Amino acid sequence: MKKISKAVFPVAGLGTRFLPATKASPKEMLPVVDKPLIQYAVEEAIAAGITELIFITGRNKRSIEDHFDKAYELETELENKNKQKLLDTVRGIIPPSVSCIYIRQTEALGLGHAVLCARPVVGDEPFAVILADDLIDGEPGAMEQMVSLFDTTHSSILGVETVAREETGSYGIVETGSNAQGQQQVLSIVEKPHPDVAPSNLAVVGRYILTPRIFDKLLNTTPGAGGEIQLTDGIAALLKEEAVLALPFKGTRYDCGSKLGYLKATVSYGLKHHEVAKEFSQYLQNLQN
Repeated sequence: MKKISKAVFPVAGLGTRFLPATKASPKEMLPVVDKPLIQYAVEEAIAAGITELIFITGRNKRSIEDHFDKAYELETELENKNKQKLLDTVRGIIPPSVSCIYIRQTEALGLGHAVLCARPVVGDEPFAVILADDLIDGEPGAMEQMVSLFDTTHSSILGVETVAREETGSYGIVETGSNAQGQQQVLSIVEKPHPDVAPSNLAVVGRYILTPRIFDKLLNTTPGAGGEIQLTDGIAALLKEEAVLALPFKGTRYDCGSKLGYLKATVSYGLKHHEVAKEFSQYLQNLQN
């Protein structure tokens, strides 16, 4: 079994919850202090040893490509003004050993369809899926924790965390049982169940490692509401043929697909940023007083 070297980033969504900010700019480019959400997701992937970044894009997403591309004019300007620290920051966004691939998802047909769009590039290899909306602050990173488990199990893995029972209707919810190795094996998965019928309050949150067999399952998945192909339905089909594990990762997740989660992330990351942490902390204390 090959190691995880490829990660898929579904970034074609419209980001309607952040309008008008996302009318002309992708939600993945919303900054948390001084880095866009998509960069945090990419850094997490690279820290896990991933070297091929596959972005599933849509209209008005060109700024994502520009962000990870070389910026000749900007670099020349910084070099001429002897701003070496900023120059190093710009040049270091993507290491030379990492490549970026962009695939256009022409229709918004769901997360499952976005993952399926990556099949020509992923091929017959296991791969990661990372949703930039879920910013996870962990050490090591959530994906690195999942890759470490994959290296010993070679099974599909879902990153999960416990949510409030009343929130199950916003997530894919899994039912798990302990296998012979003491790992949490997924027994069933349900998309956004009502709290009264949810099999648990263990939610899948924006991190996946999947075997290539998921592609065949997605191809045969019947589109649901809105004509969308749900990744959850593909995983449910995959469960019938191979083991899928759930990993409660160590770290704090911020739901940056919501305004409140995004604000929480901004405050938390601001409080530990090397340039502004002290003054920002004092400012927040003064607000409380």
